[in-house]
Parts: sequence; structure tokens; C-alpha cells
Amino acid sequence: MKKTVTTLADGRELIYYDAGDGEARAGYTDRRPLEPAHRNAETRFDEVQGEWVAIAAHRQDRTYKPPADQCPLDPSTEDRLTEIPAPTYEVAVFENRFPSLGGPDGGRCEVVCFTPEHDKSFADLTEAQAALVLEAWTDRTAELLARPDIKQVYCFENRGEEIGVTLAHPHGQIYAFPYVAPKMDRAVASAEAYLARTGRNLFDDLVERESADERVVEENEHWIAFVPFAARWPYEAHLYPKRRVADFTELDDAQRAAFAPIYLSLLRRFDGLFPAADGTPGRTPYISAWHQAPKRPAGTAAQVALHAEIFTVRRAAGKLKYLAGSESGMGAFASDTTPESAAIALRGAGR
Repeated sequence: MKKTVTTLADGRELIYYDAGDGEARAGYTDRRPLEPAHRNAETRFDEVQGEWVAIAAHRQDRTYKPPADQCPLDPSTEDRLTEIPAPTYEVAVFENRFPSLGGPDGGRCEVVCFTPEHDKSFADLTEAQAALVLEAWTDRTAELLARPDIKQVYCFENRGEEIGVTLAHPHGQIYAFPYVAPKMDRAVASAEAYLARTGRNLFDDLVERESADERVVEENEHWIAFVPFAARWPYEAHLYPKRRVADFTELDDAQRAAFAPIYLSLLRRFDGLFPAADGTPGRTPYISAWHQAPKRPAGTAAQVALHAEIFTVRRAAGKLKYLAGSESGMGAFASDTTPESAAIALRGAGR
């Protein structure tokens, strides 16, 4: 992999990741007359919930559903200048122009462009392309965790207008939190309590139990995907490496080689849940959330395991799962499907 680092016109960092030589991508400069980048987000602490909240009012002005021929994530052309100055790329990562994190409290938000092809989806990538995205996630995780202001690195993808996506180009994001996010904080506490109670790792035991259950969707030698026992969303699957690692940087060569086939297959299963009228796979809206262990003191072992949680807000063809008052207001979820039936549907939805 070749990594090329350059700077956009407003001072934000842009990084190209290429499987080949990258064709001197740094030679393409950003010719846009941009104002200095926004770095005025702040974090505030909710004393009742014990959680940090990001305040980023400037995001009201972010780009909102531009037409396809005005997409800021496409490569630049002579007639149209975008966030990517090069005329093409393989994977590109840049600082978000409208970040939720940053400023005096620290943190960083990045955009990850999976492909230059506007009409593609992650599920349409080749295994080699997906493997390059994994290398980009790994590199960004290592670099961001090395910063003193960062405590957790979160890689994720939102897809579909139903999720709230405002840019249709296939892309994801990376949030480097200056605090441990609420859901991760609870996971750390649960894992530490489990260790104290049993002397074992919670995630090791979880994967062992799930591997023998009817809710397994698919697996290979190094990864396993299953619908969790207490799934919150109508269709939800978790993907784990069978050998526990804390984050992307700890994956070995065998795990990396086995990643792309199962991850692409799992995303395609979600697309197969709700086919188009002609029977071809649809474009199921989903969130793919990669959980990585937060930064910990040197010499201490991580109890949280790297894994992806993939879920959709679509509960049936033409029907969305809206969070009710008990769910939004109290965090008390009620699922519209059984995890067992969801696993059956996902197993039958492959392509």
C-alpha cells in the first residue's frame, strides 16, 4: 500500500491510499478559494447521564443532498473542483470540513471515500478494494490513537437517505473521540465486571456461545457473523474475528486476508433482504459501526473486542423502524422481529 499525504486549500489534511504507486497524486493541488476550516466544535458534559455531548452549530451549513453532478466526493475535473483534487483515486481520507469534534477540546472527524465511482456501494467493491479500505482504517486507527487528545477511534458507514445520509457517494467516516463514547463506556464496564466475576473475557465467551447457535449467519476460518441474542434492530448482525483483537492494528495477515470476502458477503445479504421490483438486490439503508477498544494505559490488556455491528432501520418492505418514545426517551428498545427469524432471512438473502 502507498500512502500519500497532502493538504487542501483550507489547511485540512487529505490522504490517498493506493494499492499501486498512486500516480503522484500529491501533485494535484486544491485550487478552490476556501475559507479556513471549521475547528470550533466543543464538548459538554451531561451530569445526569454521565455522558459527553458534542456541540457543533456550524454543521447547519454543511452540504445537503447535492445533485449527482455536484458531488463533493467525486474526483476533480477541469470543470468542477471537489474535496479530492486528483482526477481519480482508490481510497481517499480527509478531515471533515464540518466536523462534530475538534477545537480546544480535541478530537477529529474524517471522511473516508471508498471508491471514486459515485454510483457504487461498499457491497459493490472487489475484495481487493475492500482490503484497501481495511488498510486505510488500520492506518488511521494507529495514527489517531497516537495523538494525546484521542481516547477512542470509531470507523463507521451510514448508507441511505432513511439513515440521514446527505451525500450519496459511497463513503464512511472516522470519529476520533477526545472521550470514550457512551456505548463503548458501558461495554468496557461490562467487560471489566465480567472479568472480575468469572476470570474470563466477556467477548471470548460471547463468540464461543454464538458460534454454536442458530443465529449464525455465516463464517469462515477467521471471522464469524451472527444476529445477537438481544438484537435491538429488526435486522442486525455482528461480525467478529474469531481470535480476539482490540482494534484493526492487531489483526494478523490471515485475518486480514479473510476479512473482505465475509464483510462484502454480509453487506450483500442486507441488500438481498429487500429486493427491487425486478428481483435484483435493493439498497438497504444501514449503519455499519466498527467497535474498537479505547486507548488504555501502557501494559494493560484490552477487554473489549474489535467487531462490527451492522443494522438497518427497515423492518419490512416499504416500512421503516421509527424509535418510539420508550426507545428514544428511555433507551428501552423493543424489536419488531425475532433474532432467530432475522438470521434465517439474512442467510437466505446472499448473492
